Amino acid sequence: MYRLIIIGLGLLINTMALASHSGEHLYKQNCSICHGFNGNGGVGVPLALDAFLSSVSDDYLVKTIRHGRPGRIMPAFGKFSDADVEALIGHIRSWSNTPAPVYSNQPVKGNAENGGKLFTTHCAVCHGAEGRGGPGTGVTMSRPRSLPILAPALNNSGFLASASDEMIKSTLMKGREGTPMISFLNNGLTEQDINDLVAHIRSFEKTVEKVQPGIDLKDEPAVFVRESPYTVEETVENLVNAVESMNFRLIRIQTLESGVVEEGKEEKGQVIIYSCNFNLLNEALKIDPRVGLFLPCRVTVFQHGDKVLVMAANPKRMSDVFNNKELNKICNDMRHVYTDMLDEALF
Repeated sequence: MYRLIIIGLGLLINTMALASHSGEHLYKQNCSICHGFNGNGGVGVPLALDAFLSSVSDDYLVKTIRHGRPGRIMPAFGKFSDADVEALIGHIRSWSNTPAPVYSNQPVKGNAENGGKLFTTHCAVCHGAEGRGGPGTGVTMSRPRSLPILAPALNNSGFLASASDEMIKSTLMKGREGTPMISFLNNGLTEQDINDLVAHIRSFEKTVEKVQPGIDLKDEPAVFVRESPYTVEETVENLVNAVESMNFRLIRIQTLESGVVEEGKEEKGQVIIYSCNFNLLNEALKIDPRVGLFLPCRVTVFQHGDKVLVMAANPKRMSDVFNNKELNKICNDMRHVYTDMLDEALF
């Protein structure tokens, strides 16, 4: 009898350890790149922040993982099984000893019209006049390091599907210590004012922007590869001329092995040309710093047997991971820049 109990406890402990490992593994593979290896944040919200974990329910986390934030940096993870999501949330919860709050799904009754006026006065400065958050995908290169997060988009189908009225109300009343989100109850608003704010935020559901259809990428290569009729040196010279004719600034020309092998021993037949339109770069960075995947422009020229090949990443293929129609346009425009540059240099 005792032996069976011990075996049963051993199996339970092993199962719990496996689930914990699974959650940790899922987090490292899918979340750490944005939210930080230990949940301390990066381009994404610091999930380990106690003020965050003590204010969001497991239901909110489940729905956030499932719905993501359309138009922002947070994608939807439909590939996860229910067990995966449960394990992932278990790992996230391991960063705090505070029990997860439980909220009802009962609507908060308030005056949305008055809430709109209060929102303009107290909330718009951070969340935007229409509650859509900052421009772009909710990521910025200029976030003050004293602030662990930026104000999220409230007028967003993913947020509105995930957050209950009671959770929104609790956040407005208590604030989130260590973030720009203050307690409005401690700063002059009444509970009825806060109910009105919740009603206004919920009213966004009537006008929230629907998810944009994805770009058809079936005919888009991940990398442009062209064969040059010229030598490596002539191809590089032609590309430099093409860069300048398109009003891009040449940044530098370097061998592919520069900084990797001893100086002077680099393979001369492998060259990268860096160029940039800085006005375009600045505008793109305001939307999402991940445009660094293809900006500044990088074109590689290398000798491959008796051929000279030219390669460049296809920005349009990258638009699929950005989750934002503003970046879709920039990626599409940059696709034409790359192909025009290659066409001109290799004509």
